[in-house]
Amino acid sequence: MKSNIKLAFIAASALTLLAVPANAHRAWLLPSATVLSGNDLWVTVDAAISNDLFYFEHHPMRLDGLAVTAPDGSAAKTENMATGRYRSTFDLKLDQPGTYKIAVLNQGAFARYKLDGQDKRWRGPADEIATKIPTNATDVRITQSQGRIETFVTTGKPTEAVFKTTGQGLELVPVTHPNNLLAGEEAKFKLVLDGQPAAGLEVEVVPGGIRYRDQLNSIKVKTDESGTFAVKWPTPGMYWLSASVQDDKATIKEAKRRASYTATVEVLPP
Repeated sequence: MKSNIKLAFIAASALTLLAVPANAHRAWLLPSATVLSGNDLWVTVDAAISNDLFYFEHHPMRLDGLAVTAPDGSAAKTENMATGRYRSTFDLKLDQPGTYKIAVLNQGAFARYKLDGQDKRWRGPADEIATKIPTNATDVRITQSQGRIETFVTTGKPTEAVFKTTGQGLELVPVTHPNNLLAGEEAKFKLVLDGQPAAGLEVEVVPGGIRYRDQLNSIKVKTDESGTFAVKWPTPGMYWLSASVQDDKATIKEAKRRASYTATVEVLPP
């Protein structure tokens, strides 16, 4: 029984990270603070998948793909990592001045197929799929996922070294620093896909606190030819930002690729 529950949880988490429709569960990282100053600085980060943004009520996010980049580009160490019923959490000591990038990377594959007339499904690492689908399977449909979930924390003066792109999947290149956002002001960002401008993508921006209001209050904008989009923040608070694209550039033969990007940013009072 415990094994079945664990497998169901892994499957649900992986499927959620493939894409995040507007009316579905949302995956997010939530730092206890985004801008800090002083000595002996720490942040605690919650990671979850939920209906109501920044409220724990569905699943914890798996942290297998967690990567924290320090301001100098090195890998930062996390501490006190734990996963509970509704959220995962960890602590990060900020021992360098500048901007940290906290990211959960999801690389995997999801397949649907028929075997002896029955519908089957499989999900897991992309490099295992060739051996996991029977050779006599029919109606095989494969989606390869490249998901990136991020948030940013700055101590002292904001820096930009952590925004260097990898050239793989959908990534954010800030025009406005994500730790320098003010209510009532416009911020600009750029999305790139495999290092190239991601033009014509819809970006959804949703303020937190969904649980306590009747309307989603989402903001939807599109990237221009350079992959750039702008958001004017209506009020202070935490915001969830997400975009995704599907194309034929999967590394798996005859598969579709779905690349997604999600970030949590904090907007401060003017």
